[in-house]
Amino acid sequence: MNRSDGRKNGEFRKITITPNFLKYADGSALIECGDTKVICSAFLEDRVPPHKKDTGSGWLTAEYAMLPGSSQNRIRRDSAGKVSGRSQEIQRLIGRSLRAVCDLNKMGEKTIIMDADVLQADGGTRCAAITGSFVALKLAVRKFLKERKIKADPILEYVAAISVGKVAGYELVDLNYSEDSQAEVDMNLILDGKGNFIEVQATAEGIPFPQEVLNSLVSKGREAVMKLVAIQKEILGE
Repeated sequence: MNRSDGRKNGEFRKITITPNFLKYADGSALIECGDTKVICSAFLEDRVPPHKKDTGSGWLTAEYAMLPGSSQNRIRRDSAGKVSGRSQEIQRLIGRSLRAVCDLNKMGEKTIIMDADVLQADGGTRCAAITGSFVALKLAVRKFLKERKIKADPILEYVAAISVGKVAGYELVDLNYSEDSQAEVDMNLILDGKGNFIEVQATAEGIPFPQEVLNSLVSKGREAVMKLVAIQKEILGE
């Protein structure tokens, strides 16, 4: 398939991660995946939600939003207490993905809040948010340990995410908006740094697809995520 940006079918877009992008966040990163740009940040609060109170364990949660100018048509801001269904779905996904690679018992009763704010959307915002948020989380945890704000490092493994799909009969990695809008099969993959699966979201946008397509897309996506993890490690100096 001749992709609009000249990529091969199995290539993801140019990835740039700028660590410590925000001055005041405990940890932050700007992730740019082609024309998709997301600011990810982490903050620590000295409290936990009710279900964690008096357990000695910490918590990690996430919030996600698309800024008004992030899309071709202005995005209305989520009002307090009225978060859109899409934003709720994505922020829960980000939280689940990061908690899957953490042992929150090591933190004590503290909460890490991750924020993912989309500056510009061209497909794959949830995957970019997960990949960038891990970098922000890692930087924040380093700061917390240095300042002795948490008992021990809760991070057990890396995590990153990628979109894959079938468009016009071709299997593609890292779909931009125009590709995603035409996809016959749309899939998001979240894996840890060892290649283990955390979440697989797969949808037939029209005709049901066979298992061979599922297996092939998962294989291509897993290979891409491992490359993203290598980029994260390089950025973090590990």
